[in-house]
Amino acid sequence: MTAIICGSLAYDNIMVFPGRFSEEILPERVHALNVAFLVPEMRKQFGGCAANIVYALQQLGGDGKPMGTVGDDFAPYTTRLTSLGINQTYVKHIPESFTAQAFITTDLDDNQITAFHPGAMNFAHEQVIPGEATLGIVAPDGRDGMIQHAAQFAEAGVPFIFDPGQGLPMFDGDDLKRFIEQATYVAVNDYEQAVMTERTGWQPAEIAEHVEALIVTRGAKGSEIYTGGQMLHIPSAKADAVVDPTGCGDAYRGGLLYGLQKGYDWPVIGRIASLMGAIKIAQNGPQNYSIDLADFAARYEQNFDQPFPG
Repeated sequence: MTAIICGSLAYDNIMVFPGRFSEEILPERVHALNVAFLVPEMRKQFGGCAANIVYALQQLGGDGKPMGTVGDDFAPYTTRLTSLGINQTYVKHIPESFTAQAFITTDLDDNQITAFHPGAMNFAHEQVIPGEATLGIVAPDGRDGMIQHAAQFAEAGVPFIFDPGQGLPMFDGDDLKRFIEQATYVAVNDYEQAVMTERTGWQPAEIAEHVEALIVTRGAKGSEIYTGGQMLHIPSAKADAVVDPTGCGDAYRGGLLYGLQKGYDWPVIGRIASLMGAIKIAQNGPQNYSIDLADFAARYEQNFDQPFPG
C-alpha cells in the first residue's frame, strides 16, 4: 500500500540569538526598522513536510514516497535520502532554482523571526499523482500544487489526508470547502482548525460530516478525532524531554499514515500518532530521531495501558 506524500522538501536554517529581540527593536522606530543580530549558533537541518512525513512513516516500517520539487542545491539532501533508503522517483529537479528554505532566528525568550523562500516549491503543480498511489497526503506545498494534487487524488478515488499546515493562509473559505469535500481525512492543529472554521463557517462536527475523520491536535492536551458522529479524545504520550517542536506535526502525520496502512481503528491510529510526536519532540530538528519497534511497542503499552497491535 504505497502512500504518496505531497509537500515540501526544504532546508531549515536555524539560528540562535543569545539576547532578546525586545531589547534590540525600538517600538518608536519600527516604521524604519534596520536591525542586525549576531547569531553565533547556527545549524542547518533537513526538513520540509513531505520529507519529514515520509521519514516518520519509514521509521515505523510503512511504505511511502515523497513527491515534491527541489532546486540546484539539493545534492546533499539527495545523498541523505538515498542513505535512508527513501525512494526519490517523484522528487523533481527544477533548474535554476533553490530548494525551499526557512531561515529561523530564535531569541532567549523563544520568540522567532522567520523568513521563508519557496523556490522550487512553487513548481509543485508540475507533478502528477502517480497511478501506484493507494493512499496519500496533501501537505503544505505550492498553492497550485496543493489544489491540483487534491483534485487528482479525488478523481483517482485514492483516499488522502488534507493537511494545510503553514499553507492555510493561501486559501479562502471556498478553497477550503473544496479541499474538505475532496479529502477522505483532514488533519490540523487547534489553531488551524479555528482558522478553518472561521473561513468556512463549518464547526468541527460539520467538517467531519464531509470526511471519514477530522483529526485536531492540541499539543500536550492530546488530540481529538471526529469520526462516525462522535469525538474521540486521544491522550498525549509522555516525552523524554521537550527539546524542539519542529516537525512534531509531521511525525504525528507519519503515524496516521502508518495506522491507515495497517488498517487499525482510530483509537489505535491516534495513539500511534501521539507517541510519534512525543518521540520527535525530544530531539532537535525534524529528522534526527529513530524508532526501534520493540521499544516503540513498550512505550505504547506504558503510555496507553494497552498492547501495541503491530
